Amino acid sequence: MADASISVAMCTRNGERFVARQVQSILNQRPAPVELVVGDDASTDGTIAAIEREHAAARAADAELPTTLTIIRRDPPLGVTANFAATIDACRGDLIALSDQDDEWMPGKLAALSAAFAADPELLLAHSDARLVDADGTPLGLTLLDALEATSAERAGLAAGEALPVLLRRNLVTGATVMLRRSLLERAAPIPAEWVHDEWLAALGAAVGRVRLLPEPLIDYRQHGANEIGARRPHLADRLARLREPRGERAARLAARTALLAERGRALGIPAAAQAQLDAKADHEARRARLPRVRIARVPAVLGGAVTGRYGRYSRGAMDVLRDLVTPAGELPVMTLAEPADRGSA
Repeated sequence: MADASISVAMCTRNGERFVARQVQSILNQRPAPVELVVGDDASTDGTIAAIEREHAAARAADAELPTTLTIIRRDPPLGVTANFAATIDACRGDLIALSDQDDEWMPGKLAALSAAFAADPELLLAHSDARLVDADGTPLGLTLLDALEATSAERAGLAAGEALPVLLRRNLVTGATVMLRRSLLERAAPIPAEWVHDEWLAALGAAVGRVRLLPEPLIDYRQHGANEIGARRPHLADRLARLREPRGERAARLAARTALLAERGRALGIPAAAQAQLDAKADHEARRARLPRVRIARVPAVLGGAVTGRYGRYSRGAMDVLRDLVTPAGELPVMTLAEPADRGSA
């Protein structure tokens, strides 16, 4: 993999404001990617023109720049997950780096990620931390993993390539920081509509092979108020709001998602130890989805799950114990929802 070709899959939608700087940061990478594949979700502004302009300028400045540009216009729009799935599938490189339209990559991002793959033949997906910046690119004083409140144990597990136990508790992989091996895509497709693309690729990659965190920030992750999926440290009001959210649809969604993951693992014939973890996670979320609507009636099952360690292994421990005890029931669960789950949840 020392000479592996690198593709960049970028998805856009009305991103004219920031996309030129992101394209510049991609084309300035060394090694340079062999292609930039853009899936544009029916932009009505100057997004495509800005990308084409930056690519032409880079090729004019460096006649040996190998990066070709392919723009796939999607109208009607597919939405974030389906657009990324289709755009990734259109890439031809050995390694595929994912890109949002409004970030900026630090010099050396592709070199660092591709070196991780060269060093580890079992590695299927690598990701990094990211520096959070505002609309003007001013650092906000924390990183993406800080905002997600990743613990030292979670970070250590991800950095060591022991990602599956971490990701079965909650997702800590953000697509804008990801590079994946093409062989993962071949096993992950089709990406279920119930999942966000980066969460699915990370969870399945950790079950099939190895997923690893590079702890240093390799991108500036721009927070500008119009992000499709953003990141910030939760406030007390956010935590209290979660305890007031009806649990029915969310619980059903998590149960449906984890059942799909366990089914895909069986279809792929993943190692027995990994399959056992996927099955246990699916069982845990199915139990949560079946909890009684009346709060007091939930107590025995929830506390039993806490005592046996299920909440610690497959949820966020005491946080989700409390959530399952106090959140209102909401609508009756529907087990075949196609809406992605909360970011940061498994």
